[in-house]
Amino acid sequence: MGVAPEYEDDQREFVEELIRFESTSGNEQPAQTWFRDRLEELGFETYTWEADAARLATLEPFPDADEIDAADRPSVGGVLEFGDPEAGPTLVLNGHVDVVPVDRPAWESDPFEPTWNGDSLAARGAADMKSQLAMLVFAARALHDEARTDLDGRIVVESVTGEEEGGIGAPMAALENPYPFDRDAALVAEPTEFEVVVATAGVFIAELEISGRSAHAASRWNGESVLPHFEAVCQAFRSLEAERHDRLDHPLYDYPVNCPVNVGTVDAGTWASSVPSRLLAEVRVGYLPDESAADVEAAFRERLEEVTADSEWLRAHPPRFERRGIHFEPSAIDPGEPIVETLRGTLRDAGRGETDPIGQTYCADSRFYIDAGIPSVVFGPGSIEQAHFPNEMIHWPDVLAGTELVAETARRYLESGGG
Repeated sequence: MGVAPEYEDDQREFVEELIRFESTSGNEQPAQTWFRDRLEELGFETYTWEADAARLATLEPFPDADEIDAADRPSVGGVLEFGDPEAGPTLVLNGHVDVVPVDRPAWESDPFEPTWNGDSLAARGAADMKSQLAMLVFAARALHDEARTDLDGRIVVESVTGEEEGGIGAPMAALENPYPFDRDAALVAEPTEFEVVVATAGVFIAELEISGRSAHAASRWNGESVLPHFEAVCQAFRSLEAERHDRLDHPLYDYPVNCPVNVGTVDAGTWASSVPSRLLAEVRVGYLPDESAADVEAAFRERLEEVTADSEWLRAHPPRFERRGIHFEPSAIDPGEPIVETLRGTLRDAGRGETDPIGQTYCADSRFYIDAGIPSVVFGPGSIEQAHFPNEMIHWPDVLAGTELVAETARRYLESGGG
């Protein structure tokens, strides 16, 4: 099947309008109101749910309720029914509406105004992942408009909030089903370059604090700069990263670095003429599906203690290393799950060859559904190399191709009865 030609212009208009909403974390509500209204215009029955911070706080990865910003951040689901909906499976097509903030001077165009260069669309959210949200909507709509009498079941298209900061809408939907029916499987859209992703990594963020002693730069030998100590810690963490890459073996992971560690922010010093006496850094630590955050954190603490033991100054002034905020649990499903096999069959028959399932070093909302017993595969057009970048871009013909592939996968899944 193909996407109805009359929908191509509608799909392009849809994504352009959605991109114009500056839906960074905590600011998703206007985009979600628009999204719900558009679903209703397209014939979907809609459901809206808010996250309960106290309920989310019961999940082990989440912080205390007062640290979770859940107010006024609705998530939206749109349902299309086929034949006898109770006689067939329910497939969720999930995407997130939130985008990461932008560094506007680094952009060549307005990040929240869709900019076309031939077949390429540039904007914040073009690749991650408002184009994929449009893909899901029009894949479901195109399949429903075929009026197939041999299909039973439901397709649910979800636009959830808070994915970029660890999850708001998806974990709430996993904890408390917002629909009056069960869900059998999910396809979670992300820019996977049409790879079939069945595992995602775990991640935690830790705050590293190192204390030194200030002094006038003219007699800096009277002070103790935090910078050499920070360099020693970074080298130790990088060595541990390499050791973990060599030691850990996972059949779904084959990257230059399977468990990346990244120092994302550094704040040190107050004045060029003063020795920097305090450094605060945020460290992102990745880990594989078979690991736990507690064990990985313990390994990094042990390496930090080794650096501390080698320094007279640090022994007297131990660095602080504390996990903060939410951590992202890893997840994986059996590559033999019906939704995975169905997607692979669609790709194979579309001439895309044998797409062996892989794991990814990033996180996705799929983990919440998997934990709730809903097998979830991650899939979509676009590249993660464009996500979060200035001048973020996606090739529009890939989005249209993805729409056809998702629609065909949904058709086959309903046709098979989900088995």
